[in-house]
Amino acid sequence: MSTTKRMSVSQALVEFLANQWTVDGDRRERTIPGVFGIFGHGNVAGIGQALRQLDAERPGLMAYHQARNEQAMVHQSVGYARMHRRRATFASAASVGPGATNMLTGAALATTNRLPALLLPSDTFATRVADPVLQQLEQPWDTGLSVNDAFRPLSRFFDRVQRPEQLFSIALNAMRVLLDPAETGAVTIALPEDVQAESVDVPLAFLAEREWHVRRPGPEQGALERAVRAIRAAKRPFIVAGGGVIYAGAEEQLRAFVEATGIPVGTTQAGGGSLHWDHPQYLGGVGATGTTAANRLAADADVVIGIGTRYSDFTTGSRTAFQHPGVEFVNINVAAFDAYKHGTQLPVIADARETLVALTAALPGPVVDEAYATRITHEKADWDASVDAAFTPSGLALPGQTEIIGAVQAATDPEDVIVQAAGSLPGDLHKLWRVRDALGYHVEYAFSCMGYEIAGGLGVKRGALADDSGRDVVIMVGDGSYLMLSSELATIVAEGIKVIIVIVQNHGYASIGHLSETVGSERFGTRYRMQDDPTQTLPVDLAMNARSYGLDVVEIAATGSAIADLSAAMTTAKASPRSTVIHIESDPLLYSPSGEGWWDVPIPAEATLPSTRRARREYEAQRAAQRPLLGKEGAGDK
Repeated sequence: MSTTKRMSVSQALVEFLANQWTVDGDRRERTIPGVFGIFGHGNVAGIGQALRQLDAERPGLMAYHQARNEQAMVHQSVGYARMHRRRATFASAASVGPGATNMLTGAALATTNRLPALLLPSDTFATRVADPVLQQLEQPWDTGLSVNDAFRPLSRFFDRVQRPEQLFSIALNAMRVLLDPAETGAVTIALPEDVQAESVDVPLAFLAEREWHVRRPGPEQGALERAVRAIRAAKRPFIVAGGGVIYAGAEEQLRAFVEATGIPVGTTQAGGGSLHWDHPQYLGGVGATGTTAANRLAADADVVIGIGTRYSDFTTGSRTAFQHPGVEFVNINVAAFDAYKHGTQLPVIADARETLVALTAALPGPVVDEAYATRITHEKADWDASVDAAFTPSGLALPGQTEIIGAVQAATDPEDVIVQAAGSLPGDLHKLWRVRDALGYHVEYAFSCMGYEIAGGLGVKRGALADDSGRDVVIMVGDGSYLMLSSELATIVAEGIKVIIVIVQNHGYASIGHLSETVGSERFGTRYRMQDDPTQTLPVDLAMNARSYGLDVVEIAATGSAIADLSAAMTTAKASPRSTVIHIESDPLLYSPSGEGWWDVPIPAEATLPSTRRARREYEAQRAAQRPLLGKEGAGDK
């Protein structure tokens, strides 16, 4: 009996991917449940033919989904991967040159967010038989370079199949990285267009079902004991819960730990859902877009327990969030790179769930005193009251964004998912959205990519459907992000997938407009206006644009009942089996309540604009509170 099968390289790769399985405890699922693809020269006769042939031979083994934008394919993969806690993702196949290059932004987003995405960009001829081919980039100093080499710094794994026999080792290494909790991100296999079509004897073992068991390493005893001593000695401990809690499926273990110890929790954007909003120990988002409750306790914390966080500048308030002069960091992370951040001497390089179980056993009783517990309660109650006030309709024809969020929140069910990525909405959602489910909060804020929302939200919905979940996915998108990348609305219509999209129209880049004003740049270049008359807004009709894709569209009129009308539209959209777009105008000058966070945006030391000079003085005052990586003096101290 033969132990090999004669196939093209593309056919072998597609069948290999169809037989990969992820095993996480008692859960087993396909690692690559489908392929997104846009076909052109370079892959139409390679990956495209392989997908068609496999579908004819073994229908349903590997699903193909047509996409409209290569960047959006990767965004869908990322949205799906988070909903499946990094156990599964999609492959994205693109043609040579511009098709492949269009995926670069998606690759950077996946890697920055520590979320898996498999990229299959086509490449120019390995044989160079017809150099230069259409869409080939030529560099005289390196004729072997192609646009796909730009994926190298953006990927956690990159390789190029230059000979058919290389496929086997490359594919196995790609899967290894894709499912490694510490190494995952964009995984790129560049496929020269001639090699895709070449034949090779494929070992049947390569095509057989293969299981990849997710690593859940427990903490080393010494590291655990050092962490326990630091936490037990703390007077005002504080937890920063990041995305690692979600990916480890550790939300129940986090709840048990904080209930046993009384330690309060603030979450990063990726950590939203780690603890439900109404839990007594949950104080909301922490950092630059955090709440007063979380930020005030973070400022006084003597021990900060970071769980699955990469400590971005928004989380740390650009190193101003933690002000205790002797603050220590206990960093629990499966990735050593993140566990050692803040110069800590207390890293715990382990899975979040396994470590929380061990910590709870080692710290069975409360570690906070009555005074600290009382303060936690009072700060939480004060912030909850601020959110209630922010959600109260003003009756204005152009409501503030906080009122819009409040109406959307009230119309959703606990298991529904809110999706966002860029502009002022992520900051407002971080402060205000009351998360009631571990997977109910999906804000892509590691890369904060304008245009992620619709494509990423479609991936989120695919993830929910794959789990037979009835979750509604609510995508909130500003006009700027909508204009960046709305093309996957066509995919939503083509596949009959239901999502709810709320377009918040503020006629420009509202978030950067506010930031521009804050840093003394006077909102320059942030409004959508007629070039010859800056007082006139653009006559662009986004509701009509969405309607042209074939979706149901509800336009909320600018009246005093706008919020009530939005609530009614959300109710109708929830009840509908079809996708609905809701268009509402807002006042970008109405802001959410301050959470007392700060973000370091350097302001020119020399300027003639009075607004810039004022902003510089304020910047210098804020920067004085920054902590260095090591030591206790602020950046403004001499």
